[in-house]
Amino acid sequence: MRKKIVAGNWKMNKTYEEAIQLINDLNAGLNNLSHSTDEIIICPPALYLHEAATLTRDTAKVFTASQNCHTNESGAYTGEISVKMIKSVGATYSILGHSERRMYNHESDEMLRDKVNIALANNLKVIFCCGESLEIRSKNEYINFVKSQLENSLFHLSKEQFSSIVIAYEPIWAIGTGVTASKEQAQEMHYEIRYFIAAKYGSEVAEATSILYGGSCNPKNAKELFEQADVDGGLIGGASLVAADFISIIQSF
Repeated sequence: MRKKIVAGNWKMNKTYEEAIQLINDLNAGLNNLSHSTDEIIICPPALYLHEAATLTRDTAKVFTASQNCHTNESGAYTGEISVKMIKSVGATYSILGHSERRMYNHESDEMLRDKVNIALANNLKVIFCCGESLEIRSKNEYINFVKSQLENSLFHLSKEQFSSIVIAYEPIWAIGTGVTASKEQAQEMHYEIRYFIAAKYGSEVAEATSILYGGSCNPKNAKELFEQADVDGGLIGGASLVAADFISIIQSF
């Protein structure tokens, strides 16, 4: 059975002091909270990963994730972060393929395939992002576009390897714009993604794969999104930076 997951991507936000305060506020709220979410994943800037993993160690169902990793385990790559470094500070996941990294850092499907491979080889689970731009959606090419992202970066994996993958569908046109895909639009794409997985790996694997919605999910719309048959949670951006908002989303199942 697939897990209900809420992940908070902090992106490039929070000073050290602010980050520690947010983690402490989350801990305080979650330790007094009854909820049905299976996993809560905090994705802070890499500078704060160790503190996040350490401070949440005793908080039930909470895990940490990096926002990226490099294609190599070590070497002369100034400013980069390897999977071994990420694992060594206690993180469990890495976000790979986020639309912002695809856009601003020119990460290709082939590069992401390499990142997925090295993450899994080092027992780091992956939140793999896929999604289309407004231009691609307006041309009605979005389903095939997302399918190609999955095929190019993930579908070489074995069934066993694929069990360490969480998919995050992020309609690029709905990230940071205040525009959210309707619950029907979200469900349509999540259904198609699960269909693609079933066609490749079988229905058992597809039904075990969590697919998160990652487009301007907030406390007001989380419940109706999470009620959709194929939406298993959210990859949350701005709303994850406020403890009360993030906790409210966690309670939306």
